[in-house]
Amino acid sequence: MEVKKAAGVDAGEVVDEAELALINRFSRKQLTADEVYLFTVRLCDNEVDRDGERFAPETLEALAQAFAGKSGIFDHQWSARGQTARIYRAEVLDEPARLTKAGDPYRYLKGWAYMLRTQANADLIAEIEGGIKKEVSVGCAVERTVCSICGGNMAAGDCGHIKGHEYDGKLCWGELTGLTDVYEWSFVAVPAQPEAGVLQKSKAAGVLRKALAGQDQPMEALEQLEREAGLGRRYLERLRKEVARLGGLAGTGLDAAALRPMVDKLEEPQLLELKKAYQARVAQRFPVEVQLTYRGEYRNDERQDGAFLI
Repeated sequence: MEVKKAAGVDAGEVVDEAELALINRFSRKQLTADEVYLFTVRLCDNEVDRDGERFAPETLEALAQAFAGKSGIFDHQWSARGQTARIYRAEVLDEPARLTKAGDPYRYLKGWAYMLRTQANADLIAEIEGGIKKEVSVGCAVERTVCSICGGNMAAGDCGHIKGHEYDGKLCWGELTGLTDVYEWSFVAVPAQPEAGVLQKSKAAGVLRKALAGQDQPMEALEQLEREAGLGRRYLERLRKEVARLGGLAGTGLDAAALRPMVDKLEEPQLLELKKAYQARVAQRFPVEVQLTYRGEYRNDERQDGAFLI
């Protein structure tokens, strides 16, 4: 499962000899302080986000180790043309005075990034300094989304709990665990959450992207397939929501919230059949009445309009 978490950018860091030495581990020539622009990035954190998911503490630590050397791009479009910056070190920082929705101290992953001071990057540097480019999103792969209520793998359908709901006063969320890969971080226009956001893709897509790196036409075809796959996922999400809504109206004895975990396990053919059956039952329970009714047979009595006949 590929995960993307959105966060923010802090502009303009001082380039000292220690930072320059770390940067030069990734450059092919020895860069000078005048040639680089440094900034820091709040990559992701352990807060429960609007999608009801969060990075587990051990996942944040693994991300800190894995992010050094990763490229910064735009909108998760994996193309060499979009490479603009690179993380050269990362660290998990604590804010012990702040508690997450899960009840533990807030932690976030901070990355230090650099880009070259070139004419091509001048506008981007100005936008970072001006606060225009300040949201970023990280792309990585994890093995499991562990339910905070029962410990089941929510991504695999092993759990019937609903993220964001409470059970006996305890909030349900998905804990992202088992980091398997880190791909990149991107500048984005609208992150899914104020401090963190999730967008999921199949892990296979990440493997394909690595295999096709540097091959423009196959990469463009893969990106088109991913866009189409995204449309399909959104269509299924709307269909499942509609089936759950109709099921609640059809007199099944369950409301839409209770039906949702069940319909989430169904694919389009089953969903369409269920939607058709629920629609029929809803039509029986709530028949549509016409606005105007006529009693008896319709008669065209010309005498009624006699005054207007010539």
